[in-house]
Amino acid sequence: MAKATNNKKDIKNTKGFEEVLWDAANKLRGSVESSEYKHIVLSLIFLKFISDKFEKQREKLVAEGMGDYVDMVDFYTKDNVFYLPEDARWSYIQKQAKQDDIAVKIDTALHTVEKNNASLKGALPDNYFSRLGLDVSKLAALVDTINNIETIANECHMTEEDLVGRVYEYFLGKFAANEGKGGGEFSRLSRLYL
Repeated sequence: MAKATNNKKDIKNTKGFEEVLWDAANKLRGSVESSEYKHIVLSLIFLKFISDKFEKQREKLVAEGMGDYVDMVDFYTKDNVFYLPEDARWSYIQKQAKQDDIAVKIDTALHTVEKNNASLKGALPDNYFSRLGLDVSKLAALVDTINNIETIANECHMTEEDLVGRVYEYFLGKFAANEGKGGGEFSRLSRLYL
């Protein structure tokens, strides 16, 4: 019985996180058309998700005594994990978030991921962040909020995949309600990797 209560608490905490993330992203309104808003948020969430999977695979290789292979693509793709060069990793984006050229760095990361993974061809926005001219401090705040996804997952005793999936669902529902239509290409991304 106590476990059921904890699950309800966990769900409530997760819902609160979804709302916090929405509120942080919502601060971008005014500088971004609502029809394009989802590209910013879901691109960053996707980049965080694949980067976390990459880092876990990298740690696994090191733990299994295969540290010499951490930069070999095949040791990631064999387990359905994208290999990410350093400038396409979330840790790099997060460290650079307050730099004036963070939009270009995000675009470069997304381009690199798509270029190196045929299954993503046409699924990620191209040079999107740099064309928007977003306020660096607002974009940095959104990056910082998204960076907490793993922490929240641990606190809620959920896998990161479950939490990211819930965020996708929540955001797609919000976007659909705000725009009066479906979630577009990000529905494709969620089917591929969530």
